[in-house]
Formats: sequence, C-alpha cells, structure tokens
Amino acid sequence: MEYLLLKSIDTGVLLTVLGIVAVLSIVFAVLIVAVSKACAVKVDEKVEKIKEHLSGANCGGCGFAGCADFAKALAEGKAEVTSCGPTSNENKQKIADILGVPFAKTEEMVAIVHCCGGDNAKEKFTYVGNEGCTEEIAFMGGKKVCPHGCIGSGTCSKGCLYGAIAVTDGVAKVDRKKCTACGVCSKNCPKSIIEMIPKSAKVYIACSTLCRGKDVMDACSAGCIGCGLCVRNCPSLAITMENNLPKIDYSKCIGCKNCVLKCPRKCIREIV
Repeated sequence: MEYLLLKSIDTGVLLTVLGIVAVLSIVFAVLIVAVSKACAVKVDEKVEKIKEHLSGANCGGCGFAGCADFAKALAEGKAEVTSCGPTSNENKQKIADILGVPFAKTEEMVAIVHCCGGDNAKEKFTYVGNEGCTEEIAFMGGKKVCPHGCIGSGTCSKGCLYGAIAVTDGVAKVDRKKCTACGVCSKNCPKSIIEMIPKSAKVYIACSTLCRGKDVMDACSAGCIGCGLCVRNCPSLAITMENNLPKIDYSKCIGCKNCVLKCPRKCIREIV
C-alpha cells in the first residue's frame, strides 16, 4: 500500500512545490529583516548607560513617567541627577561622569508628616464619598476643623511603592527605615504637609497649622499654639517662628531635644 502511494506521487511536482516554498521563505525572511531595520528605534547608548545606574523604582518622584523617561531627560540636559531620591550618591556620581557634569554628594533625606492631629483633631462632619485625600478635600476642604492638618484618607500611602507611609490613628506616619525619599508622597499630599528633611535630623515639627492659639485648641488637642517656648529654649537658635508656627533650621540644630522637652503640646517630636 505504501509502495503504491509513493509511486503515485509526481516527483517533479513535489520538487517544484518545495522549491516555491523555499523561495517564499527566503523572500519573507529578507522582507522581515529589511522592515525591522527600517522601523527599528535607535537606542541612545548614553540613555542606556544612565538607566543602568538609576534605582529602577519607576516611582515618578523625579517628575517623569519612569526611570527610562528620566534617563532620557538627563541625557538631553532637561533634568538634574539629584532629582532622584532612591538612587544612591555613588550611582549619581557615575551618572554625572557619563554626562560629563560635576556632582556634589547630597545628604540623605527622609519624609516626615507635619501633623500629629488625626484622632486628636476635631471633625466638621462625617465624610461619605470616594476614598482619598484629594477626593475628600474637594468637599468643603475635608472633614477636619483644622484647615491645614492631615486628612488621613491615605492618598500618600497608596502612592508609596515602598510601603514607607501609612495612616495610623487617623494621621499619616512615615517608617524612616523604608523611606527612600522618592518624594511621591510629598507631591501627592493635597495639604502639602509632607516634607523631605535630612535623615540625620533628630526632631521635627509635627504640626502645620497657621492658626492662633485659641483657634488651634478649638480644633485639635495636639496642635501647636505658637507659644514660642521652643524658640526661647533652643541653645543653637535653630528654631524661629513663622506665621505662628516654629520652623527648624537643620543646619543649626544640634539635636539637644530641648524643644521636645519644653513643648507643652508635644507637637515637636523626636525622630526615632
């Protein structure tokens, strides 16, 4: 049976078909190579080298869509290498060398939340609506009586890729061991109360209110009343009052923590 089947096959026709298939395969292969070369995206070697030294977090803290976009902006001179918090100083130096620009080592930073209100802060109403600080603030500035304090709806924590910030007792708090100072939480906070401070800092102001004493006491049991005791008891003159709120100059702060001990409202906190 097999012999009869093979005998019925026209060898000439078979070879012709195989030849046509082989020719078509070669033609299509050539066309694919030609089209791929014509449509290929040219890769900038400098951009690729820069990307190798970035953190790869793609967090967007630098203000660009991701590390690839940031690397491209660096190569084009449209960004500063210091804009990337998660990238180490060592790698920033390597990127600066690739770009041929000077680089000065910057101090490591960490995010802090200028608020200790949360459950201590009174509310104007019970908010019912879409979750998120940005959504809540759109309705009468949010539920808190204090116009400057943390809303506590977690927009900052949802945007943190490192799990370094979370809402506890109604207020956002930073885990400094996890924080990479990418700055995403600071950019996302609609109240603008999250700041990057030196990682070496020993204390911070856990309040953002600009209200006067009586108004603060009516709104929050933990807010700063602007008494100025911290200023008067700072031996290094590192604290000044601005709009009823103390401000720390970390270049002068010696970490004595007198301000923490003297603050009657305990809204100057030790960083642990």
